[in-house]
Amino acid sequence: MPSRAYVGLVVILSVASQLGIAAFAAASPDERPGTTVRYHVERLADTARDLSARFTAAQRSILEKLNRADLVHLPRLARLVVPSAWHEDDLTYSPFPVRYPAATRLSKLLVVDQPSQAFAAYEEGRLVLWGPVSSGGRVSPSPDGLFHLNWRSRGRHSTVNPEWYMQWYFNFDNVRGLALHAQALPGYPASHACIRLLERDANWVHGWGTGWTLGGNGRIAEPGTHLLIVGQYAFAAPPPWQSPEHLALGVELPDFSLPK
Repeated sequence: MPSRAYVGLVVILSVASQLGIAAFAAASPDERPGTTVRYHVERLADTARDLSARFTAAQRSILEKLNRADLVHLPRLARLVVPSAWHEDDLTYSPFPVRYPAATRLSKLLVVDQPSQAFAAYEEGRLVLWGPVSSGGRVSPSPDGLFHLNWRSRGRHSTVNPEWYMQWYFNFDNVRGLALHAQALPGYPASHACIRLLERDANWVHGWGTGWTLGGNGRIAEPGTHLLIVGQYAFAAPPPWQSPEHLALGVELPDFSLPK
């Protein structure tokens, strides 16, 4: 296997067709040598949709991350990715590398990987938080590229539909009105080009990120936290986070250069 910036292990895949369960092992981004996280994919029958009867609150929060769906939408999924062992540290399940060499010169960096529908927060190249996202849908995809966090609001109504209220709003494209904010995560890209987060993650980013500083002439004197949005989602393909190959290799982040 080629060398990567994150840990990579060979996938162990077996299918128990009579149970409708696919089981596999994936590399953990944890720095402990040889650490793996094992998962299985369950087909949710109607009798298994009461997740509170099977999983603790802490476990359900991990299931939200792994399945890119909030607690409301988790029971509605046809398939559920479940770890075979539970760890207290959420970073154990991260598809992102624990260290991002290209980001070591930045005090803070947010990364959104659209193909895997997940985000990561780095401090001087060290992973401190990750979580699920719902980026733009097929007719209104989110852009990719290098952005900055601009300005924030505790909450605001959408200009697309005033009935939509966006909590913990942090703008990153002032021309188009795009932002990171709390909103429903149904398990697939569904936004109108914004980046939706779980409420707890949006709250965290709202307090952690730094917005722009404007000069007296209204121009940007100091940009806010860097935001790197990577790739585009493959709508015609199955969700990659349910793929053993994807979970084994994790997200490979690009090298990038900051504009002068």
